[in-house]
Amino acid sequence: MKITIQNTTKLVEVNGVPARVWEGKTDSGIAVQCLVTRIAAPKTDNLAQFEAELKEQAPPSAEVAAFPMRMII
Repeated sequence: MKITIQNTTKLVEVNGVPARVWEGKTDSGIAVQCLVTRIAAPKTDNLAQFEAELKEQAPPSAEVAAFPMRMII
């Protein structure tokens, strides 16, 4: 499965750890939300560009109130 995601301004807590909500779609068009606690890039890449793009955030398209624990892997 492949997904394309975009970060949002929404933060939630997962097992005591802050996570940013990212939204996107699978290649087949199914909407998804991802809870990202960490993200990194190799030091050999252009980290200035990476950090600038990471700061670009959109408001979430839907209210993120709760995620069922069965969906947390």
